[in-house]
Amino acid sequence: MRSHLWDVLEDHLGSRDVARIIYGAIIALALVVALDDHPPDPGEMVGLLLGTAIAVGLAEMFSEAIAMEARIRRSLDRAQLRSLALESASVMFGAGFPALFFILAAAGAMETTTAFRWAKWTGLGLICAYAFLAAKLAGSGHVRSAVRALAIGAVAGALIALKALLH
Repeated sequence: MRSHLWDVLEDHLGSRDVARIIYGAIIALALVVALDDHPPDPGEMVGLLLGTAIAVGLAEMFSEAIAMEARIRRSLDRAQLRSLALESASVMFGAGFPALFFILAAAGAMETTTAFRWAKWTGLGLICAYAFLAAKLAGSGHVRSAVRALAIGAVAGALIALKALLH
């Protein structure tokens, strides 16, 4: 018997939101890793992450709108624009999520270094979790799904490792 939670998760995994959330998470991960050596204060980091999330989300929406208009040879209607806006919100969520840790740091609930650590590793965990679940939905067993998640996570992990080696 399937649970309602699994049905909701399966619907989410079947949506285009997954690609956009992962895309946003990778952008946020790159920003967090780049700023880790000379970190701004937590409040500035919140602003940088949220500003980046909005900029990337809007870039996604505008580029999709322009491409769609060129493809269909007419202006987009409200429903199409609304759909593009909702899709870009997924990018914004993926890129903006790590701001949560810096909000906690700004409130004194954790150190800034801890916020950076959580931001990096939850981004990596999110990417791996999506890869694992996608492999499971594609019919792979647990071991093969885990191998796939580790392989895809290695790309994000390589970004973190490269930064650690260069510092």
